[in-house]
Amino acid sequence: MDLIELDSADWEYLNNSSLLSDNDSDCCQGLVCDFEEGMFFEAVFIPVVYSLALLVGLLGNCLLLWVLGQRSHTWSVTDNFIMHLGVADSMLLVTLPFWATQATHVGWVFGTPFCKVAGALFTINFYCGIFLLACISLDRYLSIVHATQMYSRRKPWMVQASCLSVWLLSLLLSIPDWVFLKAMNNERMGDKIECVHDYPLRSQSNIDWQLASRLFYHIVGFILPSTILIFCYSCILLRLRQGPHGFQKQRAVLVILALVVVFFVCWTPYNVTLMVETLHFNSTIDHTCNSRTSLNKAMIITACLAYLHCSLNPVLYAFMGVKFRHQLLKMLKALGCRVKTSGRLQSTASSRRSSSWSESGHTSNSIAI
Repeated sequence: MDLIELDSADWEYLNNSSLLSDNDSDCCQGLVCDFEEGMFFEAVFIPVVYSLALLVGLLGNCLLLWVLGQRSHTWSVTDNFIMHLGVADSMLLVTLPFWATQATHVGWVFGTPFCKVAGALFTINFYCGIFLLACISLDRYLSIVHATQMYSRRKPWMVQASCLSVWLLSLLLSIPDWVFLKAMNNERMGDKIECVHDYPLRSQSNIDWQLASRLFYHIVGFILPSTILIFCYSCILLRLRQGPHGFQKQRAVLVILALVVVFFVCWTPYNVTLMVETLHFNSTIDHTCNSRTSLNKAMIITACLAYLHCSLNPVLYAFMGVKFRHQLLKMLKALGCRVKTSGRLQSTASSRRSSSWSESGHTSNSIAI
């Protein structure tokens, strides 16, 4: 196992991941803080929450991909994006058991090479998820507000090209993980080995790599996509209020809007806490050992809430997507399961099939909506 021993001077500038584990970096104004309480909380809370997220998320996403796979010949633009979103969420969830293991007293036992792989895999799928949500929002904005089709049935390759571009961009953004992630021995945590970023020390570089990486994450991974989502759906809602529109169109927008709201509920607390932690780490604000302990717990709780986002998307599809539920019930009946379909669901699905706004070439003809 590739381990790196750090002295006290190095730990002063230890730079942890902005998305993985960032709650054990420094002491408080020259005092050696007791991390035992925080370690116990982390060792209990993270494995429980991550196990729940993994179980619910993988089950939900696999079910979603199964339903989509049965109707791949009738996929709309939105369905293509949702399929890639389901894959990204599933791959991100697969990394959670490794971070849950690190949170326990066992620590990171998988070595530096796999540390880079797991960290990069996490980053790729995180960025891919938010970028896909932004693509769905832009497509719906152009379709509803400007009556312009970004994608057409005549050029189906454009959708796949957009998804491929999202994956390639996300892969590019994971380069810092491939370069800086390492398995390191944390003496303050009882010689616990952790997978963290080992950025160059400030004394050796003119760049504060940790601060730069965090600012980049906030801008590219949260602020910019959030601005796109807010702008697109604000315009869509205003457009829907200006004139008569069918229930099907409003229902479809409501489903995607719910995805965006859940994204903000899950990720905003983590980003706010991370900003406070960054100011704390750079001594921009005064801090004590008590405040450091409270901030560590807040980082753990908000990070877990953020990762639960990957488990909530399929739940939203199942409870809000009429066509998704109709297709799922149909598949369960074909497998011999005894399920009862309500008349309302059948009539709604029938009306959606006959709706002119739900033609197969339109983005709203989504299995998951």
